[in-house]
Amino acid sequence: MNIEKAILAVITTNDAKIAGGAPIFICDDKEELEKIAANLEAIIDGIAHALSEELFIIVKH
Repeated sequence: MNIEKAILAVITTNDAKIAGGAPIFICDDKEELEKIAANLEAIIDGIAHALSEELFIIVKH
């Protein structure tokens, strides 16, 4: 299966503002948020984008 142009994951420290169909990772602080985003970016071959201080998404272009 080849996925193109999709949100692969959501990483956040504020679970009150998110919902949806992509896997969601809840982190305790900004340091953990950035670490998880960087690791997922490499693991699932996507690109991490910071949408705010408390929210990253991993996308496939």
